[in-house]
Amino acid sequence: MDDLDRQLIALLRKNARASLSHLAAMLGIARATVRARMARLEASGDVLGYQVVLKGDVSANAVRGLMMLGVEGRGAERITRQLTGLREVRAVHSTNGRWDLIVEIGTDSLEALDKVLALIRKLDGVSTSETSLLLATRTS
Repeated sequence: MDDLDRQLIALLRKNARASLSHLAAMLGIARATVRARMARLEASGDVLGYQVVLKGDVSANAVRGLMMLGVEGRGAERITRQLTGLREVRAVHSTNGRWDLIVEIGTDSLEALDKVLALIRKLDGVSTSETSLLLATRTS
């Protein structure tokens, strides 16, 4: 799986019903290339299917956290693309100040969160991180 596959998957995570033409335009590639890549990802078992995600499903994760990342050099854009391809990543925010990126993560267990954090820390260019668990969310 290359970077273009990860970008395609990130777009499909946001809208699995997006047309091939829309995906091709977003990625800057031919419609036939999108179709071929999707077929290859399905045939290899990397993509197992497509599903409907309800609003309640997104907030249903038992364990949620914010991971602040420090990035070496100019790797933030590349790391953001890698992060958006991870199933557990809900959003990636660029920011100013001490941290370069803030990653919203949702998992079903602390063990699953630990695995995702370890994976993210191993990404080339991630120099430092700090994670805070979300205990409660209040909305207005």
